[in-house]
Parts: sequence; C-alpha cells; structure tokens
Amino acid sequence: MKTKQAVITGASGLIGTELCRRYLAAGFTVYGLDKKLSELKDPNYKFIKCDLAQESSIKKAIKLITSIDVVINNAADTNLTFKSFESITLKNWEQGIAVNLTSPFILAQLTYSYLKKSKGSMINIASTRALMSEPNTSIYSASKGGMVALTHSLAVTWGPDVRVNCISPGWIASPVENLKTKDHEQHPAGRVGIPSDISEMAYFLTSEHSGFITGQNFVVDGGMTKKMIYV
Repeated sequence: MKTKQAVITGASGLIGTELCRRYLAAGFTVYGLDKKLSELKDPNYKFIKCDLAQESSIKKAIKLITSIDVVINNAADTNLTFKSFESITLKNWEQGIAVNLTSPFILAQLTYSYLKKSKGSMINIASTRALMSEPNTSIYSASKGGMVALTHSLAVTWGPDVRVNCISPGWIASPVENLKTKDHEQHPAGRVGIPSDISEMAYFLTSEHSGFITGQNFVVDGGMTKKMIYV
C-alpha cells in the first residue's frame, strides 16, 4: 500500500509541529516547510527550508516532492499582529499578506494537480480573528479573513476532485501550566486550547470520515466567539 504524503507549512511552530506529529503517527510521510529548522526527529519527516514570502522558494520546495495527498497551509507571519494602525506601512502590509494569504494561493496553484490525482484534501489554518478583532490587528485579521474566503472558493472550483476546508483556532497554548485559572474559566469549554485540538480536527477533515465536508470554516476556540462579553 502506497504511503500517503502530507505537506505542512509553518511546520516548526506550535501548531505546525503538532500537525506534523499527528500525520506521522498516522503513517504519512510529512514534508515540513519552514524557515526555522524543526526539532522533529522521525525517518518519515522531511524538513524543507522554505521562505513562504517568496514564490521562488515555494516552487523550489514543491519540486522536491513527487506526490501529495494532503496540504496544510499553517504558516503565519505574526510579527506585525499588534502594530499600531498609524504606523503600518505598505511594506508591512505586503509582508503579512505574502505569508498569510499569498503563500496558500501559490501552494494551491502548485499542488492542485497532485491533489486531484490523489483525490486529496487541503486545510487552511486561519484564525478567530477572521471573525472578530482586537485593536491594531488589521493585517492579520484581513489576511485570515481572506484565507476563509479562499477556502470556499477553492472548494467550489476544485470539487468534486479535491476537498478544501478551513480551521480557525482560538487561543492555543503550550504549556498550559503557566496559564491562570481565569484564562481557562473564560472559555465556555472550561479550558484554553492545546495544539492537538487543531491537529485532530485537521486529521479528521482530511480523512475518509469527512468525505461530505468541503468549503467549511471550523472554529475551534472552546466557544469563545459565541460568548457575549460586557466590560
């Protein structure tokens, strides 16, 4: 039986590392794309150094892969998330959009033929900031909102050959031991999220058990976006 292959961007981060672990545990060969070297040590894990803000770097990475069953666009530039609106330059905007929204689009173009052949799936990792905002998060919120829209556009364009879904994480932390009791209690679910909350959802959405699900955005936030808060 052919070993399935997954491509995961932002593979060295908190959620990205857990995504890689989940697919490795399921028997996949995992190609992790990131600028930062991953700490993962597994014979089926293939790290590819990649600058996701650069189209040429993405193209070079994908050329190293011969077949793809799953693509997870998880990379995000969070360096400018809370930059004051008045100080944002066009260069700042373009930098954030390049990684958060343009790279998923480029990867979609480059991997579609592979996914069509394998009847595979794509997952886009957005954010609850696609749905609600804090002050001075315009770049991040706009890019993640665009990712949600890109998801349903690709799902309609690629169906029925390829399914595309989105996950919008809320507060995901590790380790949770450093958090305060009130951090957990403010969530209707009673706790702050952990990376495996996202990886398990992603794995389900790329499995045969979710064959009738496409074009959707799944908010995994312990219910926080449904809670009315009055200050």
